[in-house]
Amino acid sequence: MLGARAWLGSVLLLPRAGVGLAASRRGSSSRDKDRSATVSSSVPMPAGGKGSHPSSTPQRVPNRLIHEKSPYLLQHAYNPVDWYPWGQEAFDKARKENKPIFLSVGYSTCHWCHMMEEESFQNEEIGRLLSEDFVSVKVDREERPDVDKVYMTFVQATSSGGGWPMNVWLTPNLQPFVGGTYFPPEDGLTRVGFRTVLLRIREQWKQNKNTLLENSQRVTTALLARSEISMGDRQLPPSAATMNNRCFQQLDEGYDEEYGGFAEAPKFPTPVILSFLFSYWLSHRLTQDGSRAQQMALHTLKMMANGGIRDHVGQGFHRYSTDCQWHVPHFEKMLYDQAQLAVAYSQAFQISGDEFYSDVAKGILQYVARSLSHRSGGFYSAEDADSPPERGMRPKEGAYYVWTVKEVQQLLPEPVLGATEPLTSGQLLMKHYGLTEAGNISPSQDPKGELQGQNVLTVRYSLELTAARFGLDVEAVRTLLNTGLEKLFQARKHRPKPHLDSKMLAAWNGLMVSGYAVTGAVLGQDRLINYATNGAKFLKRHMFDVASGRLMRTCYTGSGGTVEHSNPPCWGFLEDYAFVVRGLLDLYEASQESAWLEWALRLQDTQDRLFWDSQGGGYFCSEAELGAGLPLRLKDDQDGAEPSANSVSAHNLLRLHGFTGHKDWMDKCVCLLTAFSERMRRVPVALPEMVRALSAQQQTLKQIVICGDRQAKDTKALVQCVHSVYIPNKVLILADGDPSSFLSRQLPFLSTLRRLEDQATAYVCENQACSMPITDPCELRKLLHP
Repeated sequence: MLGARAWLGSVLLLPRAGVGLAASRRGSSSRDKDRSATVSSSVPMPAGGKGSHPSSTPQRVPNRLIHEKSPYLLQHAYNPVDWYPWGQEAFDKARKENKPIFLSVGYSTCHWCHMMEEESFQNEEIGRLLSEDFVSVKVDREERPDVDKVYMTFVQATSSGGGWPMNVWLTPNLQPFVGGTYFPPEDGLTRVGFRTVLLRIREQWKQNKNTLLENSQRVTTALLARSEISMGDRQLPPSAATMNNRCFQQLDEGYDEEYGGFAEAPKFPTPVILSFLFSYWLSHRLTQDGSRAQQMALHTLKMMANGGIRDHVGQGFHRYSTDCQWHVPHFEKMLYDQAQLAVAYSQAFQISGDEFYSDVAKGILQYVARSLSHRSGGFYSAEDADSPPERGMRPKEGAYYVWTVKEVQQLLPEPVLGATEPLTSGQLLMKHYGLTEAGNISPSQDPKGELQGQNVLTVRYSLELTAARFGLDVEAVRTLLNTGLEKLFQARKHRPKPHLDSKMLAAWNGLMVSGYAVTGAVLGQDRLINYATNGAKFLKRHMFDVASGRLMRTCYTGSGGTVEHSNPPCWGFLEDYAFVVRGLLDLYEASQESAWLEWALRLQDTQDRLFWDSQGGGYFCSEAELGAGLPLRLKDDQDGAEPSANSVSAHNLLRLHGFTGHKDWMDKCVCLLTAFSERMRRVPVALPEMVRALSAQQQTLKQIVICGDRQAKDTKALVQCVHSVYIPNKVLILADGDPSSFLSRQLPFLSTLRRLEDQATAYVCENQACSMPITDPCELRKLLHP
């Protein structure tokens, strides 16, 4: 660690000379939280004053954020703070007036960001301090992930964690010297208040500026050295078998046998880990460890789906669980979680054949279609955790999602016929989902007392046990519970809805295209594949600049449902390209429409041009020009709530090589994996998605070629057979017999593969050798899954 851990008495401890980046936490990175209690610094500070200055009613006079498009920035447009958006105007002002920059980073559905805005940024005195003694800059982390990552690296490296809101003080040259997360407005028994922090920093800037600048420079230099990722003198990546086993052992050690998952509270879904375990099972399925990996992943998915982290009334998953049982969630819903979990549950269905998992996947996509979809095909970013319990009331966390026993009894008073004791539909539902008169949320999980007497629905018993308890038929119980949930859903529609972040991000839309495409392909549902197609069309129409070949990072919902862009546009980052390319490859395999594959190749070329590190290997997170002035240009090195864009790119490069045979893609993949060798060796559990790519690269991909007419029934039967089997390391290619087609031009060997007796015919090719022709889906299945 970089030294400073927290405030001690009235002095802020400082980083020592040595630098070490914050260790990753198994299963959930600390950067995935939206709250924390960390402060870090690079200079000592004298004590500041203390007093009580409650917030006054904010003046309805807008600051310059009123001209922004970001929902998060607009939430702060009426603060009594002279806010600037991130940009040259703010930097010039800081240099001209020789003031430190106060950088505050968050996002519009972040609960603790709301808290700090209400407590501190709406406070007149704090607003005056921020406006007079600092240049205050607001950043939406979802618009500028590069800015967020650079300064989160500093906060994590100099403290015990990270999270949002993230608050960092910078020199006019953008070098950080103090950083933290959420600050209460005033001093408490264990925490120094935000007003005190501002007074101390103001004093230090006046009295010890040179020392502060020297320390800041030293810390930045050390961070730069420690965060560098490159091939060095290594020629090849490490052994996939070794990395796989080490990653599995690290996950096994931290596994929660009872409730599933891989960390103590808070618990995050982390689909990248589940994906790794499924891949590990496939290559070790005859061993005890392979069986263990499958059991860990399936049990975790089942416990999550039964827990309160899943919205049993409206479907979809909340952000994370505040306890180890998956019971009481942090209630916001993020698009990227829905996208990845739909794939994870679809894969669980492929592997287990249990429709429980496919039903969960369908429920997730139903929620996204209903609540997170723009009419033109794009997908919104998130729904907030907070909402008013009733119109006109102050928002509270979870108000939209929780229930009292009285509400349920009033909504479901009907008697249940045939039960062994007097029973209403409401009592049946309350028993099954664990509702109690006093509420099922512990006071320790409700620090502000907002959830007293409330209940989160969480499955307490199997359908069989609930049915046996009341002497009922299992199917009758299933029907009663589903009818009850539907009535709760209709009643919930009348509550004030949580805030919707209607900003659309290319990266997360790419993940959602994958979510719909993969699930639609696995379940054989064209309707879901159509959602993926419409999502890809939206990306091409609204988030792609044809002239430059570049993606735009963001677009916004305008009045009347129109699509708007910021001016100048916010250009894409590495993750936008990587996740969109993955989505397009998944969509090609689901739809066999080669136009998506062609666009994926063009975007990969642009990604290579803008982000590839020709010296060190791997991809930088941002364009050099876009991040000009930032003290670090980083490569993402952790698979957390979202996979690392480098990990996804490694898979994309392998798949593109499989689709085209172009050696350059494979060479780049090997260079990338080599550049991340040291990180993988040291903490493979921090990069499970990249370890998966390493395995795929060293085992080689299967090319599964279907020769046939895309619309013909026999072709569709073979394609559906392929999708029904869990084969992570494959490319699925449709050869329609046209020698001038895009794929035939890329892979000349396709013209040598023939249909057998004019039937759709499959070939499984590995290492430039193909199987005998197969026309029967059952025979193909045996070959793919021996």
